[in-house]
Amino acid sequence: MRPPPARYHGTARTKTPLRKRREELESFARIFKKSKRIRLSPASERLQEAARWMRDYGELGCDGVIAKRLDEPYHSGDRAAMVKIKRLRTADCAVGGFRYAQKGREIGSLLLGLFDEQGKLNHVGFSSSFSLEERKELKKILLPLEGPPGFTGNAPGGPSRWSTERSTEWHPLKHKLVCEVQYDHFSGGRFRHGTKFLRWRPDKDPRQCTYDQLKVLPKAA
Repeated sequence: MRPPPARYHGTARTKTPLRKRREELESFARIFKKSKRIRLSPASERLQEAARWMRDYGELGCDGVIAKRLDEPYHSGDRAAMVKIKRLRTADCAVGGFRYAQKGREIGSLLLGLFDEQGKLNHVGFSSSFSLEERKELKKILLPLEGPPGFTGNAPGGPSRWSTERSTEWHPLKHKLVCEVQYDHFSGGRFRHGTKFLRWRPDKDPRQCTYDQLKVLPKAA
């Protein structure tokens, strides 16, 4: 790989507007167009193009797009001049258990599961985005279903540095409930952050909640 031309050496571009910086970046990237180690992210001024990326690249693992002002200089460590637009993703999960809140006896969180190819329900995350009134209503739904089998594959883990002994105690549920949740990212066999509860899915059998709905296609070459 040959070194970049001298015109790219030693000149700061941080005060240059984004439109000009992008032009220079594309010119710089063309030097390495045959390299597999360097790739320039696409950019567009067309809303329709960004919408297409959101639609078509989601299955390739794209989380969303970032919008920036073309007349702004580079903002180091400052996100005020950019907006990250995430791709909203949802999944249907079987509810394999629940935890009580740390204070009181209201429901703290739903424990979510997905069935694997062996028919085992694996714990993949939780949802706790409920108001006090919703937590009271959850007791009426969950307590009549309390009992095994709960999670028959990977079960919720033990304590962490953020949790107490009480908050890690979980209660199994019969395989009767399905809910739709919104999530940001799924990797390593679980939702990487807490999910947002959207609705119950009484029309869906829990065993239909599999990993297939979360599959990500191989990255584009």
